[in-house]
Amino acid sequence: MSQIDFKNVCKRYAPGLPWTINNANLTIGKGEFCVFVGPSGCGKSTLLRMVAGLEDITEGDLAIGGKRVNDLQPAKRGVAMVFQSYALYPHMTVAQNMAFGLQVMGADKAAIEQKVKRAAEILQLTALLERLPKQLSGGQRQRVAIGRAIVKEPDVFLFDEPLSNLDAALRVQTRLEIAKLHHDIGTASMIYVTHDQVEAMTLADKIVLLRAGKGVQEEGSVAQFGSPMDLYHRPQNLFVAEFIGSPKMNVMPGKLVRAEESHAVVEMHGGEQVTVAVDARGAAAGAAVSVGIRPEHLLAGESGEGSVLHTKLRQMERLGDESLLYLDLAPEAPLVTLRLEGHAPHAAGEAVTLRLRPEQCHLFDAAGKAFRRSVELPA
Repeated sequence: MSQIDFKNVCKRYAPGLPWTINNANLTIGKGEFCVFVGPSGCGKSTLLRMVAGLEDITEGDLAIGGKRVNDLQPAKRGVAMVFQSYALYPHMTVAQNMAFGLQVMGADKAAIEQKVKRAAEILQLTALLERLPKQLSGGQRQRVAIGRAIVKEPDVFLFDEPLSNLDAALRVQTRLEIAKLHHDIGTASMIYVTHDQVEAMTLADKIVLLRAGKGVQEEGSVAQFGSPMDLYHRPQNLFVAEFIGSPKMNVMPGKLVRAEESHAVVEMHGGEQVTVAVDARGAAAGAAVSVGIRPEHLLAGESGEGSVLHTKLRQMERLGDESLLYLDLAPEAPLVTLRLEGHAPHAAGEAVTLRLRPEQCHLFDAAGKAFRRSVELPA
């Protein structure tokens, strides 16, 4: 297993063009499962391909196992990649597809058979070894592609959106199989690219959330790097807060009334005030800020702890086990989303009172930077 270090890694495709990847500084530990996630065009696959050696690094250093690999050929990096497309040889059986890479490298025949057998057992492909790809389902083909990587016994596995071609049910099943694979062969580090935050949250030991557009040039590509729960509970900026979580975090603009070490008081549109458990010392009264709270952390009803906001129900979506309520806070304010369990007995136009507990709220300055929380939440 190998540690992977990105030191000020940058990528652009021609002088004068904007940076595709800018100033990426990361350390992926030995045996960790790291997921690259972010919006389309943020450079997820580009960063992965630089690890594989399929893209040149414009500036900075990339090290695998403590060894600088910027100029090292892909075959000598100790990595194996699973692509979005299965890319199986249609005329070869499952066993032959899995063995082919080792045969090209001149590996011993008995060793190849043993490695193919072991990979097939891990991926539950033993009964399918003599079948051709056309005789397999999409999920089975993807497992063969993963098996082709396993037999190489790499130090680093690279997955480039491997589930995007599967239907919803197969994605869930294959996601569980990839998680089990990491558990079964936990000695190898894994980097996994996806645009699906559910995959990121459920698979990752660490998440790298990449930003796109203007922010890449000004602040660098990495919006935040940490555990899934760290990004969920402690977003460092508005981009992370709104990207992680579904439905996304409610962000309500307001004006800072009072700033103290343990809390801040914010006046919302409409004149009501909200208390947020953050260290806001140094912020000036009257400054423009935004209060953030996740739909699942909002409470409905007058009684109980927390600040109170009075809203009106604009629209509701019933999803069976839960209902999403979209609420008007004020004419100038964005809609507020409230998540309730089960059957919510509300109708359009109805008044709904919200309660916001200070420790569940986040506060962001005018530039989108989060204030440090004064109450610690789970990691």
